[in-house]
Amino acid sequence: MNIVCLDLEGVLVPEIWIAFSEASGIPELKKTTRDEPDYDKLMKWRIGILKEHGLGLKEIQDTIKKIDPLPGAKEFLDELRKITQVIIISDTFTQFATPLMEKLGWPTIFCNSLEVADNGEITGFKMRIEQSKLTTVKALQSIGYETIASGDSYNDLAMIQASKAGFLFRSTDKIKADYPELPAFEEYDDLLAAIKNNL
Repeated sequence: MNIVCLDLEGVLVPEIWIAFSEASGIPELKKTTRDEPDYDKLMKWRIGILKEHGLGLKEIQDTIKKIDPLPGAKEFLDELRKITQVIIISDTFTQFATPLMEKLGWPTIFCNSLEVADNGEITGFKMRIEQSKLTTVKALQSIGYETIASGDSYNDLAMIQASKAGFLFRSTDKIKADYPELPAFEEYDDLLAAIKNNL
């Protein structure tokens, strides 16, 4: 029994924070898990910047509504879901992911949740579980699944390395250079073929 675990941002949809950085004109918000391995530190820093600029959930959701999946992502996901089970495991938040899941045909996603005040200010975040990607992969393995994983960032490495087969997808040159043992792909067709070879 196989199950494919995919990262969301950078793999199936554009990076939400980069899109919001461009929409809001705040260049610091371009920083993602490709740049900062410590997610807790990254999110606290982001929330501080939002507070400083008086921006909240509504403004980010307005940007997300305009984001479309990466070209070919939905077709890739549809094809993959015909042949095996797929779960998207993301460090994003339910409040961000829902409109994107609709555009991707409602795949299963495991993610986190934001703490939002009545006035829409993002006051904090609640992680589903510590090291959510690795923990989820290990939990799936404990109930009889063999996992195949793919992602693009530092926070994907543990689930990729813990899986029967794991692949980098559209990752950074630095991550690819630091982890030369991980096959790295740029095109969905190549990633799909690699996954099929390991089913």
